[in-house]
Amino acid sequence: MKDYKKYFSDTCSAVLDEISRALKETDPNQVEKLIEEILKAEKVFTVGVGRVLLSLQAFTKRLAHLGIDAHYVGEITEPAITEKDLLIVGSGSGSSVFPVEIAKKANSLEATIVHIGSNPNGSIKEYATFMVRIPVRTKLNLADEVDSCQPMTSLFEQSLLLLGDIIAKSIIDDKELDMKSLWQYHANLE
Repeated sequence: MKDYKKYFSDTCSAVLDEISRALKETDPNQVEKLIEEILKAEKVFTVGVGRVLLSLQAFTKRLAHLGIDAHYVGEITEPAITEKDLLIVGSGSGSSVFPVEIAKKANSLEATIVHIGSNPNGSIKEYATFMVRIPVRTKLNLADEVDSCQPMTSLFEQSLLLLGDIIAKSIIDDKELDMKSLWQYHANLE
């Protein structure tokens, strides 16, 4: 059996290094533009599938903690989307069937659509106002993607989760929100 303590330490370093490289290679101008759209929107919606959806649900909850009217597509209390709203579509490939169809529908309702993904040429491109690219390894294996030792698209999902928290921190700082006051938005039936 290998020295698990060393293996664990080396694996932690490799994973954290990958996440750091992925986020550092994400264009801050695109992120800033997304923040502007979030703050301008009347309501913010998110959509994704699988583990991407889990990362987006955490991001949606964090936006709600900031007092932003945020929902993920499919929640039981999801309101109608309008031309005053923003849809954030998470899809590494940009071609996942459900998110593409939701983007198409939101586009027909004149909502602003932002794609967070890795592939700038996916099907969502047709509907998105712009893209925030996290250039990580996907099933497409594009030449400029940050490679990963992790299975499948773990690096995208991890980077997406942390990008959501980075965006939240940016909004807190930009709006000079008092961190203690944010607890008013936190669930209290726990």
